[in-house]
Formats: sequence, structure tokens, C-alpha cells
Amino acid sequence: MAGEFAAADREAGGGLSRSTQAGIRAVLDGRPGGRARFLLFAGPAVTASIAYMDPGNFATNIQAGARYGYRLLWVVLAANLTAMLFQALSARLGIVTGRNLAEHFRDALPRRWRFAAWGISEVAAMATDLAEFLGGAIGLSLLAGIPLMAGMAITAVVTYAILLLENRGFRPLEIAIGAMVGTIGLCYAAELLIAPVAWGAVASGLVTPAIPDAEALTIAVGIIGATVMPHALFLHSGLTQGRGAPRDEADRRLLVRFSDREVVVALALAGLVNIAMVIMAASAFHPGHSGIAEIGEAYRTLTPLLGPAAGAAFLVSLIASGLSSSVVGTLAGQMVMQGFTGWHIPLLVRRLVTMAPAFAVVAAGVDPTRALVLSQVVLSLALPVPMIGLVVFTGRRSVMGPFANGPWTRAAALAGAAVVLALNVVLLAQALGVPVPGLGE
Repeated sequence: MAGEFAAADREAGGGLSRSTQAGIRAVLDGRPGGRARFLLFAGPAVTASIAYMDPGNFATNIQAGARYGYRLLWVVLAANLTAMLFQALSARLGIVTGRNLAEHFRDALPRRWRFAAWGISEVAAMATDLAEFLGGAIGLSLLAGIPLMAGMAITAVVTYAILLLENRGFRPLEIAIGAMVGTIGLCYAAELLIAPVAWGAVASGLVTPAIPDAEALTIAVGIIGATVMPHALFLHSGLTQGRGAPRDEADRRLLVRFSDREVVVALALAGLVNIAMVIMAASAFHPGHSGIAEIGEAYRTLTPLLGPAAGAAFLVSLIASGLSSSVVGTLAGQMVMQGFTGWHIPLLVRRLVTMAPAFAVVAAGVDPTRALVLSQVVLSLALPVPMIGLVVFTGRRSVMGPFANGPWTRAAALAGAAVVLALNVVLLAQALGVPVPGLGE
């Protein structure tokens, strides 16, 4: 009976309670005191931001910092700015149209192309869950000294338990994810206080574009795949599509304004965490341990170099990242499937399907960190599908009305998508053994 009342209390609006919806309505109506409750709108961007701090980021950022010092920091910054733009467009699409990105694909594409786009997106969802699931399992394995397969079993149980919070409405799940985002941020703030950072070199690395060699290109594309995440672009539009129940253009405009602010704050914090990851790896490993490429090796090397506190902060942040991002990845995968096909499967089945590749990788004896990095390259190759979709749909007045992208936004979005596509072409050429002018071997 309590479950029935709880369900009745949640109306259309992203699973928010009636009291939260009433608070949002007060803000939209401009009633006295309503505008002080801006936190009522927070949640979607914070939830999506965990995709930018997942274990794939740990793997690529450790390799970038250890091998190239601070020289690839500009890639992290550029990827984060691109992510801000596209997450804002995704959120806007959901707010204005009341439909998510996958549903727009289903409406706009012929059947053959729709299923092709869905297939690519499903591969991206599995690559995402591979990175997230393995990351949490590696952290638990290192912390408790248990076999990796046991860590994966624990990760599976814990993430499913967190997913069950959605039965009580989306807000408890958002709060749980937000708490883990905060944990990751605090851990890396502590890392920066411990590590001996060359701040002048950091500043130079952030503003001086350079790709030292062909391997740096692979890592740079991996960073982009780990930062601008396909499933996050699909997810954000779904998290905002029923939120606030806007009644007219004025309501939508105000919701978009709150959403844009949250995107900037949430993704700026995610970007700072990613930058901190590279800085930590560069300051701790680059001077004498530039060959470090595995998360476990990084942890075992970090403790004697910077002390047990640094090692503990690293593991806690990795576990929080793996658990929270795996939850978000499962939600996004379910949204992608339902949006493209109209099919709905139980959350437990979705969880089992998306984590199966991770168990297969471990059972096959593949190096987990190598699998993490390669998964990020797969994500980067799948990324053009949602990026191009967002550019097209948010640029159409027939879809967005007066909220269609203006000339500057359209130009920035096209430039971001073009750069990602160009990097993918270069990466494929490199993988096929085709010489790439300007890159060292």
C-alpha cells in the first residue's frame, strides 16, 4: 500500500514528488520566495556529470599524465568545453520538446537507419558499462585484497541496490549520485594538496595545443571518448524531458536558463576533477615512472611515492566513480533502447546484459586497464551519432521553435562535431597503418 501511495505521489516530471513539482511550479510562476529554491531544478546535469568522471577517465588520464606530463591538459580542457555545449543542447532538447534524443531519432529516421543508429548506440552503452563496471571492481579488489571477479560480483550487487532507489522517485537516486560526485571531487582536491605540482607547467599545458607522437593521439582520442560521452548525451535529454511540466514558452525559457547554469557548474567541476587526475599522474609518475599504464600499478606506485593518504583517496574516488557511473550507464542504456525501439525491459535484465561484456573480458584474461582505454576509443567512434543528432534536431525550428540554435551556437556545435569526426578519421587511419602527416612514430 505504501508503494502505491508513493507511486501516486510521483507525477510526470522525471519521477519527482508532488511537493518538488509544486516547488518548481512556484518558481515558474514567480511566486514570492520561489526563486530562492533554485536547487529544485538541480539534478539532471549532476547526474550526467558522473559520466565525465568515470573509471575510463582514470585510465586515460593516468596514461596521459604519466607518459606526457602536463602536455595533454589542453585536450582535457577542450573536451570539457565541448561537453558543456552538447550537454546543454541535450538538456534543452528534452525541456523544449518533451522528448528525448533517442525518441527524436526514432521519429526522424527510416527503419533501417534507425536500427543502425541504435546498434551503434548499444555498442557504446556496452563499452561504457565495461569501463564503469571494471573500474568499480578494480577499486574494490585493491581495497579489500580480493580477486577481481569477486570485486565485480560485489559491484553488481551494490549498483543494482542503488538503482532500486528509483522506485522511490528520481530525487533519492540523484542525491545518492550527487554524494558520490562530491566524494570524487573531495578526493582529488586532497590529491592536489599532497602531490608536488608544477603549476607553471600546468598553465602552459592547458593553453598550448600539442600532440607529441602517434601514441599521444590515441590517448587524446581516448580522453575525448572518456569526456564527451555518447550515453550522457542521450541521458540528459531524458532527465529533462518531463521535468517541471512547462506550460508555455516563458516556462520553457526559464527552465532552459536554470538548466544552462547547472550544466556550467556541474561540468566545470567534472572538468576540474579530470584536470586534477592528469596533474596528479604527471606530478607523481612522469618524472620517474612514465611507463605506468594500469590503475592497479598506479595505486601501488602512488602509495610509496606520496603516502598512504594519497593511495586511499585514489581508491575511494575510483570506487565511488565505478559504482555511480555504472548506475548512470544502466539508466542511459535503458533510455536508449526504449527511445529507439519503444521496447521496455526490466532494469535487472538491462543490468545483466550490459555487464556481461565486463565478465567476459575478465574471464578471457584481458588486461582490465587496457580494456578500459580501448573502451574509450570505442566511445569516441560512436560519439558522432548523438553529436550529429543534437546538431540537427536542436537546429530545426520545426522541432525547437524559437529555441532553435542561433548562428553562433550552430557554428560552435558544428565545429565540435567536426573536430571529433576528424580525430576519429585520423585514429582509424593510424589503426590501419596509414601514415598520418605531422605525427611522429
